[in-house]
Amino acid sequence: MHHKTIMTSKYLPFSLLYLLSWIITFGICPTVGLLAKLGCSDTCGSVRIPYPFGIGPGCSLNESYTIICASSKPYLSSLNLEVLKVSLRNLTVTVNTPITAPSCSSGAQTGALSSWRSNSSDLAGTPFFYSKTYNKLVLFGCGTAVLLNQNNNKILSGCTSICKSDTPPQPININSTCYNCCETAIPFYLPKYHLNFTASRFNRGTIRSRINGTSSCSSVFLVDQSLSPVTYSQSMHSVPVVLAWTLGRDDVQAIYPCPYIITYLELESGENMATFRCTTCGTEPEDIYTNPYLQKFQCGTVFFEGFNSKSRRKHLKAALIGVSAGIGVLIFVAASFTLYELVKRRRDKMIKEKFFKRNGGLILQQQLSADDIVINKTRIFTAKELDKGTDHFNENRVLGRGGQGTVYKGMLADGNLAAIKKSKKVDESQLGQFINEVVILSQVNHRNVVKLLGCCLETEVPMLVYEFIPNGTLDRLIHNDEEFPFTWSLRLKIAAEVAGALAYLHSAITIPIYHRDIKSSNILLDEKYIAKVSDFGISKSISIDKTHLTTQVRGTFGYLDPEYFQSSQFTEKSDVYSFGVVLVELLTRKKPASLSGSFEDSHLGLAKRFLVMMDENRLASILDPQVLDQRIEEEVIAVAELAQRCLNLNGKERPTMKEVAIVLENIKLSANPANIQVNFETQGFEKGESESVISITNPSWTTGR
Repeated sequence: MHHKTIMTSKYLPFSLLYLLSWIITFGICPTVGLLAKLGCSDTCGSVRIPYPFGIGPGCSLNESYTIICASSKPYLSSLNLEVLKVSLRNLTVTVNTPITAPSCSSGAQTGALSSWRSNSSDLAGTPFFYSKTYNKLVLFGCGTAVLLNQNNNKILSGCTSICKSDTPPQPININSTCYNCCETAIPFYLPKYHLNFTASRFNRGTIRSRINGTSSCSSVFLVDQSLSPVTYSQSMHSVPVVLAWTLGRDDVQAIYPCPYIITYLELESGENMATFRCTTCGTEPEDIYTNPYLQKFQCGTVFFEGFNSKSRRKHLKAALIGVSAGIGVLIFVAASFTLYELVKRRRDKMIKEKFFKRNGGLILQQQLSADDIVINKTRIFTAKELDKGTDHFNENRVLGRGGQGTVYKGMLADGNLAAIKKSKKVDESQLGQFINEVVILSQVNHRNVVKLLGCCLETEVPMLVYEFIPNGTLDRLIHNDEEFPFTWSLRLKIAAEVAGALAYLHSAITIPIYHRDIKSSNILLDEKYIAKVSDFGISKSISIDKTHLTTQVRGTFGYLDPEYFQSSQFTEKSDVYSFGVVLVELLTRKKPASLSGSFEDSHLGLAKRFLVMMDENRLASILDPQVLDQRIEEEVIAVAELAQRCLNLNGKERPTMKEVAIVLENIKLSANPANIQVNFETQGFEKGESESVISITNPSWTTGR
């Protein structure tokens, strides 16, 4: 397992004493070959079932680990999944899971779905997780596969297979290369997941094979990464999937006080889940040779079973010698513990200095001292300051979690509140760019962009400190606060403020910044409901002479620019698309992507449904009733048409954020309704007695750079 491993002994001197007394008192540890509890079978068919798993009642640690042996096949009773293998070394159980795929027709029949979704078995409430280390996501066929968080539609992983229209999926060789298929890793241990598949234009329906006249179908599945593509076929109905199984401290202590180590599973929520593993006298279990989870074979205990009196006296004498030696060691430990603490403090100080230098602290200090623009804006905080301000990063201080890290509410030494972003990890190859980005963000001075107060460079992963915004996110206001009087004027004001901030980032600063994750949950509202664009965790600065960035696709499902998703090239127009989705949210008060509701709602997505409604002149049917009730049709139509332009599938035909910002300002400031030219009847509105028209041109906006 690729986890960070920590021995349970927190204090090195006492660990040394414990180890010494263990060796003196009990001697050498035996090796025992029993896998299951006494009186219980350890095999079902050809599959070995080691404890804490067990076949039948009373043979397992608890009900979650109970195995039912039916027709020589073992099944996990809690999940009703066939067990293929149990590994004590890896703490995994391999199970057989069905492949969920759309119905496929053959011959001339067509009409298969161009997109479909499936959900995994829900492991929540069990000690099992879908393994990040031993599984991979596979698309066998033509199109795009996406692995999503089932709770919030966040994209976790995905890949695209672009196929020739006359070539069915087929493996090339045993080294995991194949035509018309793709594979990718999964980034977290998951209790459940959601698969989304979108067919390519050559796979809408079935693909007629020129080889044998049969149809070709696409399928998406999670599978054991050791499975070679040479085994993939259209006739597959199930595949092996690896589950990680976990034990808590109470579980291993309920078995017996075994020697153990702790490993951590990285979850999508941002937490690291501790799992305890018994060891064989301090070493890894060898699966078929020893089972450290059986009490009868604990190191030391086994020596005292079945011995005669002479043997017991011999071991008692050895124990007394061990205790005497232990007392001597205690004296040594007591004298050396103080020295250990002093060395530890010095080491901690050296580590902080090392991180500070590695993270570019000296370079940042020089730039801040040499730059009059940022010297009064950006501070370098110590780790101790932020630790104290967040009550040691107490869970009660968490404001939110995201793909980049966790944000805590803290109080600085001057009494001001701040939002402290503690990232999960930073690529060491990008640490050199980190300081430049801090300096760039510190120069961003816009009332609608969250202000960067400073950073901390003494920790392994640098931390950023932002101003605290008290009124939460626009997402919460739109979707979870239905009693709030969300007037049209407030919606229009927020839209204009966000557009102005993005236009500023794109065009009005020396080095343009692309946000890359514009969404309603990244727009904060202060006490006066002034909008603040936040979360620059995956933002990128770009040279003036460049028009795009080629990056790994990252963002949030429902807001992603389709062009960016296909080409991996992010442009300023990709931010425009995401902002267009936010405009539609403000107009409709609907979520960009939802697993609830009708099939059409969940598969088309809000942006596509909005464009369909606009094309069919049925805008009124998708608008928020509060917007309809306020009788501001002219402004609503103007904003809807602007959103339609922002969502154009051809990025080159979208407006720039400068144009969007000025159009919204003109709509907001328009005092004379006779200036906007719109047609209410074509969008499902009724004409009033006095119909007003506003004409909004596309003004040019030039900025000195």
